[in-house]
Amino acid sequence: MLLNGRDLLAVANENYFAIPAFNISDYAMGKGIFEISERLHAPLIVAIHPDEVSHIGGDALAALIQRAHRSSVPVAIHWDHGGTYEQVLEAIQLGFTSAMIDASMEPFEDNVAITRKVVDTAHAVGLSVEGELGTIGKLDEQAEDGVLVSQIAFTDPAEAVEYVERTGVDSLAIAIRTAHGLYPKHVTPQLKLDLLQQIKALLPIPLVLHGGSGNPDDEIGQSVKLGVNKINISSDIKVAYHDKMREVLADTSLREPNSIQPPCIAAMQEVAAQKIQLFDAAGKADLY
Repeated sequence: MLLNGRDLLAVANENYFAIPAFNISDYAMGKGIFEISERLHAPLIVAIHPDEVSHIGGDALAALIQRAHRSSVPVAIHWDHGGTYEQVLEAIQLGFTSAMIDASMEPFEDNVAITRKVVDTAHAVGLSVEGELGTIGKLDEQAEDGVLVSQIAFTDPAEAVEYVERTGVDSLAIAIRTAHGLYPKHVTPQLKLDLLQQIKALLPIPLVLHGGSGNPDDEIGQSVKLGVNKINISSDIKVAYHDKMREVLADTSLREPNSIQPPCIAAMQEVAAQKIQLFDAAGKADLY
């Protein structure tokens, strides 16, 4: 069942759970994510970054959209971290049902103006829009958009209220000390849960966490209880998928996809299942 992000997240917001937004970069990953979500009866956001879109191409996107229509759980197909108005137009043309505009690196007034323009266009054709206020960290060059962790600007609660009122976004990505990529093993990040509580008390719309791969499970679970309704997961599932693929390909006699990819998909699904349970999303498809 294909939905837009607004309708999908509204149920999560009302019932205090978070929907995982799994970033996928090929059709096999997408198929595996659909299957584990259906197995756990969990609503799903398939998130695809512009770089991932350029990799998989429009034809594969059409197949993923058709797969969402056939799914037994509610699904949104989400354009992740669109950086410009023109990129969001591309998302509309390709059939996405949800789009993020990330103008968080711009001055506040420019962020508002760009986001408002995107909202006006996207809402006119039925897409929901996620905005971002504050800056998400970036831990390495392979990570998605962001700034150095030392340069993170946390979301200001008062600015968040003004931003939502002036832009009309359907959900808001906030900066409470998360980062794209993977933290070094000797570093343990700590979420600013007090800031999350302040923002949630002021805003009725769903809140979003980006860069949640490296944060401790107990903090992520607590953030869900405090009102986060969408959490992006990219690095964790990609590492599981590609680490297993490297292991499998150590056997140089293998060449057929059905000999190589199933264990890689299974490794990814194990991580995805843990995230679904952590976000309290298992079984929540029954609410739609």
